[in-house]
Amino acid sequence: MLRPRDLVVVGASAGGVEALREFAGGLPADFAASVLVVLHLPPAATSALPAILDRAGPLPVRQAGDGDTLAPGHIHTAPPDRHLLVEDGHLRLSRGPTENGYRPAIDALFRSASRSFGPAVTGVVLSGALDDGVTGLELIKLRGGLAVVQDPEDAIFPAMPRNALGRVKADVVLPAKEMGGVLARQVLEHVDFAGSVPMPVVDEVESNVAGAGEAPGVPEVVDVSEPSGLSCPDCDGVLYSLHDRGHRYRCRVGHAWTAQALFQQQSGEVEHALWAALRALEEQRDLAARMAGEAQERGFPLVADRYRRHRAETAHAVDVLRRFLHSGIGVADTDVHDPSA
Repeated sequence: MLRPRDLVVVGASAGGVEALREFAGGLPADFAASVLVVLHLPPAATSALPAILDRAGPLPVRQAGDGDTLAPGHIHTAPPDRHLLVEDGHLRLSRGPTENGYRPAIDALFRSASRSFGPAVTGVVLSGALDDGVTGLELIKLRGGLAVVQDPEDAIFPAMPRNALGRVKADVVLPAKEMGGVLARQVLEHVDFAGSVPMPVVDEVESNVAGAGEAPGVPEVVDVSEPSGLSCPDCDGVLYSLHDRGHRYRCRVGHAWTAQALFQQQSGEVEHALWAALRALEEQRDLAARMAGEAQERGFPLVADRYRRHRAETAHAVDVLRRFLHSGIGVADTDVHDPSA
């Protein structure tokens, strides 16, 4: 069965507003596909993205609503705190578990689109940090869809495009503002939907998790993975390793992490713990000095000497820990990419 490439899904993170503005500005008024956009947003935010993109180009833009019908020549953006998914030609909003700490998540949209549209999907990765969207873009490419990546030199935050190029053989690599003309031609192509590669079981499982639903006969995360020995930053549950493509993890309740995002999150938690330890040590140092003074005044020189020694040892620990924290060693950079890419 032949059908046009009539769905374009776009993911962006840090630096994404500017990239999306240029992308939307480059799309022609007669664009023949539906465009779905995920930009990482704080959960309590009110998104101005629809208004920004509506002014940037000729296509009408609106925030996606649950049950909206896909329409060619329209752009739908994900609302804050909801995954944007595709199901039976309609949009679905979900409060499924976060992925890499985000909801909406780029991979959730890409995975859902590939599940419903197979080779008729074009995935676009724009500016961002870490590797969000890379796994979903791999799946789109695996099932015969097209992979489009912003030229890292054009991105404000190049890590996400670099990671995508390191893992996926992209069909198009261009500055964001130049993508529209190329996509306008590609979406007119017809592809054989019936001959597409089957959806891998792991991706079926993850699609169900993101949609907060279950499909008969589809196993759970624990059935297609193995315990990793790591814990989930969101719920402290055991993370299970998913080794189908890259290094990814999910916990039993569904929170998902790539290795890079997990490392970043753990680095932040370690730094927070170290600053808390520094505060506790400084308070203990000051308390030891106070107790030494009180013991000396009450005529207990041996006790006072013990507290003075404790104060000196704690002061040394404070100095070492403060210098370590100020050095930045062990604190992850927010714009990194896979060194193997």
